[in-house]
Amino acid sequence: MSPSTDRSEINPTRRAALGLMAVGVTLLGGSAAAQEEEKVLTEAAVLRDPEIPVAGNAKGDISIVEWFDYQCPYCRKIAPDLQQIAQDDGKLRLVWKDWPILGDVSKVASRMALAAKYQDKFQAAHEAMMGLTTKLTEPRIDEVLAGAGIDIDRLKRDLATNAATIDAVLARNNAQAEAFGFQGTPSFIVGKFRVPGVLTKEQFVQAIADARKSNMSR
Repeated sequence: MSPSTDRSEINPTRRAALGLMAVGVTLLGGSAAAQEEEKVLTEAAVLRDPEIPVAGNAKGDISIVEWFDYQCPYCRKIAPDLQQIAQDDGKLRLVWKDWPILGDVSKVASRMALAAKYQDKFQAAHEAMMGLTTKLTEPRIDEVLAGAGIDIDRLKRDLATNAATIDAVLARNNAQAEAFGFQGTPSFIVGKFRVPGVLTKEQFVQAIADARKSNMSR
């Protein structure tokens, strides 16, 4: 059964929500499957995939990585808070990982957003679709992206030309989400901590502080 938006994780306590990022020996053993999982969950693959544009401060000291679906209401709800947190903090990297698990329209939306990267418009596409309060449909995707200043004809040409690259990004995102054991969207990595679900603004700020403290103690 495909994953779906997980409501059980909303507003968990910080202690229950945060766990160490599954890199190295934390979740991995010596089996061939575990070795393959280790490749999927390297720091470079999770935090610094070169095919995924970075928002916020690209040189920031802490990354927030979000696995999301454009049809997920909780992803849409938390998006403005994350943008505000990044703006207020000034040292956060935001890494958005498309994880289209809520149907075919989600897949179309993710592929088109990633194709917008070739116009340097990924963030514009992402914010336009996250800002929707109505149902997402394929005609609505075209309309919203055009309204965000994206050349739809070029986008579709770029999508066709770069289909293999875009589909590989989605496959990597999915493999990482499954390896982390995420059950639905949104799910996060904050620094080196795994956050499977939605936190409040205050909890995100505390998670960021914890991530910085963890970096300093190493």
